[in-house]
Amino acid sequence: MNPVEIIKLKRNGNALSRDQIKYLIEGYLDGNVTEYQMSAFLMAVYFNNMNEDETFYLTEIMLNSGTVLDLSHIKNPKVDKHSTGGVGDKTSLILAPLVASCGIYVPMISGRGLGHTGGTLDKLESITGFNVNYEIEDFKRILETVGLVMLGQTSELAPADKRIYALRDVTATVESIPLITSSIMSKKLAEGADALVFDVKIGVGANLPDKDESIQLAKKLISTSKKFGKKAIAVLSDMEQPLGMKIGNWLEIEECIEMMNGKLIPDLYKLTNVLAGAMLYLGDAAGSIEEGEKIALQKISDKSAYKKFLEMVEIQNGDVSYVKDWANLKRPEFSKLIKAEQDGFISEMHASDFGYAAIELGCGRKKTDDKIDYLAGIILHKKCGNEIRKGDVICELFSDDKLRIDIAEKRLEQSIKISKIKPKVNPLIIDILD
Repeated sequence: MNPVEIIKLKRNGNALSRDQIKYLIEGYLDGNVTEYQMSAFLMAVYFNNMNEDETFYLTEIMLNSGTVLDLSHIKNPKVDKHSTGGVGDKTSLILAPLVASCGIYVPMISGRGLGHTGGTLDKLESITGFNVNYEIEDFKRILETVGLVMLGQTSELAPADKRIYALRDVTATVESIPLITSSIMSKKLAEGADALVFDVKIGVGANLPDKDESIQLAKKLISTSKKFGKKAIAVLSDMEQPLGMKIGNWLEIEECIEMMNGKLIPDLYKLTNVLAGAMLYLGDAAGSIEEGEKIALQKISDKSAYKKFLEMVEIQNGDVSYVKDWANLKRPEFSKLIKAEQDGFISEMHASDFGYAAIELGCGRKKTDDKIDYLAGIILHKKCGNEIRKGDVICELFSDDKLRIDIAEKRLEQSIKISKIKPKVNPLIIDILD
């Protein structure tokens, strides 16, 4: 085995064997393959792709680079969900407690913000005291006690992914379907779930905005899941405009609590319910996705999901009183209303620009050591297709720094389009693959 020869094979478009991929990954972890060699390999994969077998080998090797949780002692079905990333995408915060309240266990390893998309861990940490960092034994204890756990990736689970992802982030090799697949699947398989539901975003606000590439990714995630003996469903959902009405860490927690307490937020409700229906179907708690949706609606309506959410907050050391005080509208010092300058209909709300504007307000990080303003964010008063009059409020910006608001407002200047004719709005659920 010679790393240069293996890199050259992939550079020239050849398929690699399991042994060749294993040599590179294990060599990178033990120092026998350098960072610049791994960077070259990642770029070769980026340009020349990987076939089904190579993607399976890469996933398997990254998975087995660390501990694979054995949750067989938990007799209830164990189902998780993963989103490929979007703006205002907060469904995990409702889904995990909702599905757990139906008797399905949810072992969920989540991530932080990436690019213009928000991260579930950052949102959870907007709850005072909430701890997302536990080792494996605590992971199991929390899951066994309340039926769900929402944590960050530990050092023991898929360490190869953790190192390689950091390298991809700085070598412009993030947008590669086999690399995305192996990264997602190695983490999700390590956490011990029996089945997986994928929310694959399509549109300008997605991490992989091209429709054809997103569909390819969805198919690759399902086929890889099946190779590992896991049931899987992929929901393709629109991400041309933000999901829900609130963007930002605490604001998104607040919106989820509102929905779990009876407020109807149409697009957030629809996507959450379809994903919940799919999870319940894969967990054998429903005979179809549609039947699962009906069960999920009942658990939202009777506040079972909210009660389970509070249980999770408490066991993960979050301040339950802070959560229960959600209706008092915690806001930063500064805010600004963005108003319409003409009559018409909202025809476009460019999701990625809203994501970047949220980062400017303090919701995300430009550098790894940036401090997050957990109360910062954007509240939408209108969505695509809504009629609007001159002077009506389109959205409201929040930050603890007035200058940040001015920068975010400038970012949004060309992102909101108003037309004289009511536009055709994309369907939220584009397709469901299994």
